[in-house]
Amino acid sequence: MHDAGQGELSAAAIHTFRRKLIHWYRTNARDLPWRGICDAYRTWVSEVMLQQTRVAAMLEHYERFLRMFPTVFALALAPEAEVLACWSGLGYYRRARMLHKAAQFLVTERAGVIPDTSIGLRTLPGIGEYTSAAIASIAFGESIAVVDGNVERVLLRITGRAEDTSVAGQKLIRDLAASLIPHKRVGDETNAAGDHNQAMMELGATVCTPKAPLCLTCPVHDLCLTRGEHVKLPRGTQKSHPAAYLLATRKRGITTDVLLERRSADARLMPGMVELPPLPMSAVAGREPLLRLRHAITNTNYYVEIHAQSGSGERVLRRAVKVPADSLIWQPVPQLHALPLTGLARKVLMRLDLMAVAGPENPRRATGFVIP
Repeated sequence: MHDAGQGELSAAAIHTFRRKLIHWYRTNARDLPWRGICDAYRTWVSEVMLQQTRVAAMLEHYERFLRMFPTVFALALAPEAEVLACWSGLGYYRRARMLHKAAQFLVTERAGVIPDTSIGLRTLPGIGEYTSAAIASIAFGESIAVVDGNVERVLLRITGRAEDTSVAGQKLIRDLAASLIPHKRVGDETNAAGDHNQAMMELGATVCTPKAPLCLTCPVHDLCLTRGEHVKLPRGTQKSHPAAYLLATRKRGITTDVLLERRSADARLMPGMVELPPLPMSAVAGREPLLRLRHAITNTNYYVEIHAQSGSGERVLRRAVKVPADSLIWQPVPQLHALPLTGLARKVLMRLDLMAVAGPENPRRATGFVIP
């Protein structure tokens, strides 16, 4: 079936590949809330959330985000801080900022109408080649290939090629993915391209996994030259970094407040986000932390200590915080969900039972607290 040569598929192989793949997908695809719908906005939100994020990690956020911002108009009219608060815990907050900016652009420049082509979608802030292709094919049926890490892995294994990050290697993958895309026929009411792209991503996510692929259950096993893990390029080593934060609380009547730091709007990382005040490691040397945990971001493991104020140590730790005083805020515990917390801050506050695992449907409406 690979008589076209390594790195290519014959016309017969392409036809067989498409047929087997789509039959498998329609029988075995996971039931996910953004599938089987005809709503470009929901497709857009799901694709942005799925970037560098596992499905299991974003499911709850997806449902909550759409309850808060059910339309592009609702998203455009919301304050950025409210959007970030709803996004908190997903990480890569630039995604949320650009999604918000794109919604505002659509409302002011296009009356809220989302472009129906990949070229048109590329004009929106924060939408690149991958996201535009995904939305255009899934929401509008455009015959354009989507290539993410899952799709690339499937194609490398099918063709028996080793991983190749060169310009030529990446072009070959894009060309191969494009050759597999079904072309839309006149009068065809099915979404062949969108279904194919989702099937490719589903195959890579659930069967053709990075390690220990489930080859015996793969629908295109007979077409695969690798039938197992392919040769991978060596990855950079995982880095580690220690970090410490202060947990300061105060009682006001029946309410408990938590001291937090709001990053400046021009901060290099996560501007405007809210976290626990950081402590220099020298200030906590020899102290027993209230909590230890590991927090991974890309290729760095942060080994975090949380130190609480207590007794005579309260003033010492508070003085050790080296951030501007005007960036510190006291926040009532019931209103923590209304803030755009960093993923680490949210994890710590949940681990210490200061936040519930899931917040109210609309924190601003539930608490009456308005984010400045």
